[in-house]
Amino acid sequence: MEYKHFSHEHNLRLHQVQPGQQLRCSGCESYCYESVYACWQCNFFLHEHCGNANRYVKHPCHALHPLILIPRPTYTGGSFFCDACGAPGTSFSYCCALCEVDLHVPCAFLPPTATHASHPHELSLSHNLPTQKISPDACKLCNQLLDPKHWTYDCLICDFRVHTFCATREVKPGLYQDDDEPTTTQLPQSGPKENDFEVSGERPEGEATEDPIVQLYKLQVEMEMANQLAQMMASFNLSSLV
Repeated sequence: MEYKHFSHEHNLRLHQVQPGQQLRCSGCESYCYESVYACWQCNFFLHEHCGNANRYVKHPCHALHPLILIPRPTYTGGSFFCDACGAPGTSFSYCCALCEVDLHVPCAFLPPTATHASHPHELSLSHNLPTQKISPDACKLCNQLLDPKHWTYDCLICDFRVHTFCATREVKPGLYQDDDEPTTTQLPQSGPKENDFEVSGERPEGEATEDPIVQLYKLQVEMEMANQLAQMMASFNLSSLV
């Protein structure tokens, strides 16, 4: 059976990764194990959880706007820096174009809590280091400094704080997809499918050719461009009065 994914022009087939095969996911850029969606013509592969990632999420790290899944960065440099872990990325990301928020797909679905063998208490995901900290913290596991701009796992009982990637490699793709709380932007449904994949076939007559999620992302970009233009015009008008 073939599947169509919004990020790729060709249909994909489910493939079981064989021992010794080194296939890198085109979504999260990490190696693939177990089963993947594959286009052998383009060497394009997706983990099942990357291929079925929600087209948008209402993430607690950015409550103002939904984060939209885009297949490649829109920045001129062709890459982004993840606001969760700080590492660069060149493939899939959850993005708010208005606020320049970018998350790797695995980082977007980090579990809210985690446990680690080196610590007796449960760790909670924190999107910011405490503002009252004067001296920088070091990760209790790798001893490298923690960047206050990036996420950590913290113990709420004692002073134990670690990098997200030191605490866990677990990813929970189902997070945030069943959130029924209203948002300022209501996304229209794009057809009778449960995720990004749909069984390939003919597009029904009269169906829109552009995904509503893409339309929303373009609207965000247009709003940001209009805001920047308004600021430039205001600056020009003020300078002409001097």
